[in-house]
Amino acid sequence: MTAAFTAVVLLDGWLGDFRFSISDCRFTLPRGTILAALIVTLVVLGQIEFAGLLAAKNLKAFTPVSIIASAALATLPIFNPSTLLRTSLRFSIVDFVLAFGLLGLLLCQYLCCGTSGVLANCGANCFSIIYLGLLSSFALAIRVDFGVWPLLMFVFVVKSADIGAYAVGTLFGRHKFSPRVSPGKTWEGAGGALVAAVASALAFAAGLDIMSWQWAIAFGFFSACVGQAGDLAESMLKRDAQRKDAANKVPGFGGILDIVDSPLVAAPFAYLFFTYVVRR
Repeated sequence: MTAAFTAVVLLDGWLGDFRFSISDCRFTLPRGTILAALIVTLVVLGQIEFAGLLAAKNLKAFTPVSIIASAALATLPIFNPSTLLRTSLRFSIVDFVLAFGLLGLLLCQYLCCGTSGVLANCGANCFSIIYLGLLSSFALAIRVDFGVWPLLMFVFVVKSADIGAYAVGTLFGRHKFSPRVSPGKTWEGAGGALVAAVASALAFAAGLDIMSWQWAIAFGFFSACVGQAGDLAESMLKRDAQRKDAANKVPGFGGILDIVDSPLVAAPFAYLFFTYVVRR
């Protein structure tokens, strides 16, 4: 999976603003299009898994609306907002996607369930749209605004933290970190996550000159903390649904939600970091 993801990101960077012609018509694919297609695929699969979690709680998933709204949010960074809405409008495209997504959910609720479980059903589906759609848009925004290598740095640092936490926690873990939410997590594993994330960030900083080594240490440290918080957040969803994993589609991991949980929550932090630290 690591090799496949890296290949997709590098191919996306190599193509850049890809231009092609069909007959007399010319088309331009903006940078990030291939990565956006991958993210949309993950969003669709994630929404299907999320529907399973809702079903376990006897909630109704309005999957078509959730998929369309979350995919629209996730892919917004590759578009130029001024070409989609007149600049005189006060609201951003995100506002319109969320507004019409909510209206779509209310319509589905009315047609499907009437007044039964309105708050629970619509609230849970809104959460899925923000969780999978809005948060994933920050990962695509890193690619569009900062380039391929900062995106790879962000993903590798966060997933290195996951690997470090699992490896050290399995080998040396004794003291439980959050037994009510995730019984397998330990303080020793959390330390392993910090070390692995900082080491990965330093490797990218030294090899690609993305940032200074001092900022790399800070980036690795906070990415590990926020990424582990994202892992715990997804664990809360699973525990509430009385599920060990979100699904069983990915051997050894569980489901798509179990793979993307930490990068999703860490993506907004990483975007802010690259905006106010690296770009400064």
